[in-house]
Amino acid sequence: MKIRPTLILASGSPRRLALLQQIGIDPDKLLPADIDESQHRGESPRALATRLARTKAEVARRDADRLERWGDAVILAADTVVAVGRRVLPKAETSDQADACLQLLSGRAHRVYTSICVSAPKGVFRQRVIESRVRFKRLSRQEIRDYLASGEWRGKAGGYAIQGLAGSFVAKLVGSYPNVVGLPLYETATLLSGVGYPATAHWADPAALSA
Repeated sequence: MKIRPTLILASGSPRRLALLQQIGIDPDKLLPADIDESQHRGESPRALATRLARTKAEVARRDADRLERWGDAVILAADTVVAVGRRVLPKAETSDQADACLQLLSGRAHRVYTSICVSAPKGVFRQRVIESRVRFKRLSRQEIRDYLASGEWRGKAGGYAIQGLAGSFVAKLVGSYPNVVGLPLYETATLLSGVGYPATAHWADPAALSA
């Protein structure tokens, strides 16, 4: 009987957890990595997402290695960046921040980058960056006020959640939809499989691969 490796998700995001569970993957442990997510001077949005995902994976790897039970775990980390050109939009924490984001996104296209980084034991790291292009319709002032009142924007990169009410703002999307939510599923499953985590095998017989 093959025993699957344990899996740590280096994130506290309920959206990423729900996306993983959507494809039948349930992490054994959540180990959010608390890091400084500030953009470096001159750093592109793609480079920022790449650096942050790798740093989260490295921090979670060190934390897991200190916990004897988790030292052989596979670690999955990710970071999502929303950008207009080279301008990175914040994870909105105030209504003023969200308002500014929505006004900027209204009637124009933006890009969403998610970098995923998988760490396996013995210093193995695998990483990819996925880009999606999203165009919002032109938003009325009333639509922005109503969305702000919903509170759904709180903590969301770019001040919106495509999987929620703001889905009605999206006029066009090119690329991966789950990438915009926060975790591109095809690429995640591929990276996990590449380091020996059976991303799909347990669909047929969950009991055979239970830890």
